[in-house]
Amino acid sequence: MSTERKLLSVVIPTYNEEDNVVPMTETLVKIFENDLPEYDFEIIFIDNHSKDGTRKLLRQICARDKRVKAIFNAKNFGQLRSPVHGLKCAYGDAVIRLNADFQDPPELIPTFVKKWEEGNKIVIGIKNKTEEGKVIGFVRKQYYKLLRKITDIGHIENFTGVGLYDKAFVDVVRSIHDPMPYLRGMIAELGYDYAAIPYDRPQRRAGKSKNNYYSLYDIAMTGITAYSKVPLRIATFGGIIIGIVSFLIAIIYLILKLIHWDWFRAGIAPLIIGIFFIGGVQLFFTGLLGEYILSINQRVLDRPLVVEEERLNFEDNTPIVE
Repeated sequence: MSTERKLLSVVIPTYNEEDNVVPMTETLVKIFENDLPEYDFEIIFIDNHSKDGTRKLLRQICARDKRVKAIFNAKNFGQLRSPVHGLKCAYGDAVIRLNADFQDPPELIPTFVKKWEEGNKIVIGIKNKTEEGKVIGFVRKQYYKLLRKITDIGHIENFTGVGLYDKAFVDVVRSIHDPMPYLRGMIAELGYDYAAIPYDRPQRRAGKSKNNYYSLYDIAMTGITAYSKVPLRIATFGGIIIGIVSFLIAIIYLILKLIHWDWFRAGIAPLIIGIFFIGGVQLFFTGLLGEYILSINQRVLDRPLVVEEERLNFEDNTPIVE
């Protein structure tokens, strides 16, 4: 019987998290030493070119504890690309994905590991309560409803990517070279059956959220353009319907004019309204088409996920350009 200890890798993306990286490290070490002593572990921070003291603190942490590793990106590559690159750089028997702000409690890890040992290849955390604003919460809920209707994969509602992934699934992610990865979509499309662990999401322990309306819109459009062709079909069918309706209205106006030549006045108002309506529809679908073209362009260019500037405590400290 093999007595080899399993290795658990914890991947934590950071950007301006100087108030959180030290307490997060201390919390994780305590959890592994007290609750999971039968496992070896490593903590991998992947820093997305922080502008505060995050990197300085990570250097100090890595110097004190070789179980803590760090990857420093050469620039900020966004909150979709950097975490997936960190996932690809983890080679534990299971990889745990956390955020540095304590909004996804590290105390979930023992539960994740227990479910994993029961045979679940993927164990994810699902928010059942959040402190986010009502507007954002409503928009997010409607977005997931939309995704479920326009895609043929089971998008997971209230899932941020936090969870545990068996090395078999991480190998699948590692084999995919997508410069604009959407991890939540990958799990729904390519992943194994998963176990879901509900949890209440508190406010950030410290620091400010890096999300804004534009970044959330960018993530939302990535999910739509990567996994749905329905919007383009709507544009096609919408154009056909508007064309047919416009043709019928034109026929009606012609008939009325021929029958009532002297007194029928169509006026200029319908013309102006029609022009603005058609113009608005065209602009909307042109913008939608542009989103798809942008998505295609980013993938055709085949740029690397990130460019690394430096690695700490890895066996091979040579920066990786993927």
